[in-house]
Amino acid sequence: MSLDVHQEKSIQRDPQSVFQAGLKAVEKLEGKTVTSDAAKARFEVKFPKIILGKTLGDRTYLSCEIRAEAGGSLVVVDAYPLDALERKLLFGARKGVTATVVTWFFAHLEHNLGVPVA
Repeated sequence: MSLDVHQEKSIQRDPQSVFQAGLKAVEKLEGKTVTSDAAKARFEVKFPKIILGKTLGDRTYLSCEIRAEAGGSLVVVDAYPLDALERKLLFGARKGVTATVVTWFFAHLEHNLGVPVA
């Protein structure tokens, strides 16, 4: 079973609005932005083991790219667990942690935009 999570969602908003809402979601979820490129609508984030007071048990790395598509944007998220030295965790990760972080990210993104994510 792969520890990596890949999700794509369509949103009926322009890429820059989605990009800004994504950065707000990261801030709310207590993530630390590693890189951010507004021109390419792309950012990378490291999340701690404890998010919003809930102990998840693993750190998570998330990269997000927002692509323009007809009628809105396509949000492409790739995430995986990190070890204590913030390297990709290849084994021993707790089940469901990375998927939980991705789910929370999309929920906060949707909330910030005020639209349902398709």
